Amino acid sequence: MDNLRSQPDSALHHARHMLDSGTLPPAGMINPTVAQSWQRCLGAGLQPFSRHAGADPVSESCLALALERRRDLVLRARPVMDYLYAQTQGAGSMVILADDNGVVIEALGDADFLERADRVALRAGASWHEDHRGTNAIGTALAESAPVVVHGGEHFFEQNRFLSCTAVPVVGPGGDVLGILDISAHHSGHHPHSVALVRTAGHMIENQLFEARHDGALRLHLHSRAEGLGTLAEGLVALSETGQIVGANRAGLALLGLDVGDIGRVRIEEALSLRLAAIQDHGRRRPGGMVSAVGADGRSLFVRIEPGRGAVPRPNRPAPFQPVRDALSELDTGDERMARAVDRARKVAGKPIPLLLQGESGVGKEMFAAAIHAAGPRRSQPIVAVNCSALPEHMIEAELFGYAPGAFTGARRDGSPGRIREAHGGTLFLDEIGDMPLTLQTRLLRVLQERQVVPLGGGKPTSVDFALIAASHRPLKTEVEAGRFRADLYYRLNGLTLVLPPLRERSDFLVLVARMLDTFAPNAGLTLAPDVADAFATYRWPGNLRELANVLRFACALLDPGEDAVGWDHLPEDFVEDLRCPSVAPVGGEIGTATLRAASDSLIERMLVASGGNLSEAARRLGISRNTLYRRINGRR
Repeated sequence: MDNLRSQPDSALHHARHMLDSGTLPPAGMINPTVAQSWQRCLGAGLQPFSRHAGADPVSESCLALALERRRDLVLRARPVMDYLYAQTQGAGSMVILADDNGVVIEALGDADFLERADRVALRAGASWHEDHRGTNAIGTALAESAPVVVHGGEHFFEQNRFLSCTAVPVVGPGGDVLGILDISAHHSGHHPHSVALVRTAGHMIENQLFEARHDGALRLHLHSRAEGLGTLAEGLVALSETGQIVGANRAGLALLGLDVGDIGRVRIEEALSLRLAAIQDHGRRRPGGMVSAVGADGRSLFVRIEPGRGAVPRPNRPAPFQPVRDALSELDTGDERMARAVDRARKVAGKPIPLLLQGESGVGKEMFAAAIHAAGPRRSQPIVAVNCSALPEHMIEAELFGYAPGAFTGARRDGSPGRIREAHGGTLFLDEIGDMPLTLQTRLLRVLQERQVVPLGGGKPTSVDFALIAASHRPLKTEVEAGRFRADLYYRLNGLTLVLPPLRERSDFLVLVARMLDTFAPNAGLTLAPDVADAFATYRWPGNLRELANVLRFACALLDPGEDAVGWDHLPEDFVEDLRCPSVAPVGGEIGTATLRAASDSLIERMLVASGGNLSEAARRLGISRNTLYRRINGRR
């Protein structure tokens, strides 16, 4: 277990001095896992004393996509994280869940430590992949696919050396790493029991994921001792109707002498001295009963057999109607137009029909795209989101199609596969497609027609397979008529167009408010004060769901302990002015471009002041990229 082994402080201090001088320490001086990670970091061009260590946090919309993509993991992990935090509360620490890209998607902990952790971006939305944060428990556990402890000076970046972190990968029943569970604390408060605690918690999540995915399958519970069945240490194996092992937890694989690559390839009869027919028969006659068996390595095992739901005969009666419960159903909160859009999206999910989402900025097009992906057959594969308006025009081609090594000045030495190739097998979401330059529209059309990508700078064509969802706040049909968007690309994208209604036209406004309040202040039972609710109902909400979320998040932060109603004093001052001065809206009730531009400029000014002129921080608060903010600032000059 080299990745968990510590080393003497004197040796680490010497190794640290060598690293800071740009030299790797000799073999054996420090933990081999840490040494290998340092080597990867130096190879990636990272510097220990970089003042700009790490990538910018992802936007709220991208974080929402990441949460939706790992929905099952988050649901099973949250109660376990609460348990973990209860064991460490008051010790100056935090519990973290990151996805399989190293992006922190959930975090909770002691307020004083959270404040210090925030200074090094150890918070939701930040990427702790090794490429961005150097050697650290989350990124290194992801790189090694194994539990890792990174203590104090073992962190690559100088600014992170106050931390001591313990992380374990959370592996799904199909053998794929779904995310990373981590406990982080000040290095002076590191406890040696953290490793066992985090590992146990990781096993709890994995077993719950197994049960959720294979609840209806024929399942085997394994252990070398009878009393071990039903405990956290038991092995779990799911079988297909033909006896194929289609899922297993780590203990199950170890007891059968298998590895992750055997899932879906090995039949149970090749790993256990029980015939499939006997397993099925025993499961029907004595569900939950125990038998003994011998593993492929000769080890004696006790086996409890749980039949699948279809294995026990049931009366031949029609099944009662059950409404579909999936990621799309979460968006159906009572509005007729949204319900119709959800129903149509569900019918085409998984079919080779491209989707085009239209609607004003902030209506939730990104969330809707994420829900379509999560409700379809590609949900276990990545959804890759590209905001065509947030990329500099000269970078869109390289970002989308990838590039060969040395294709242009500043290109990575090993090139880049591009976002389209990263979406292979999953879903490609092209947001604000209406802002894509005409020259690149032609190339995108060719990719969609031929389903092959050629990187910038040349190379072999690579076949790609993905579901396509595009979105734009611009009416693309009008853009085509004006000559600003290619007609042939529009018809290629327009397999099914779904128009998402603006917030002011939705009939489920109060439901949305209640959901958001519960999200920002769970179990607090918050409501709107009656006069505020009346003002909200007549406001036009030019920023739609995004504006509503920002207002309610701000209000929840201003509530005092014991307060359970959002009043005027809890709302942003500029927003109160808008609520109380409806006369500023243009005649006829329509909000003009000039009005929206002025409101947008005012918001940018306030965020720049609040961020002390830090453009990256202002962009993060606004939920846009730095490039978009640069363009907006330059456009006002």
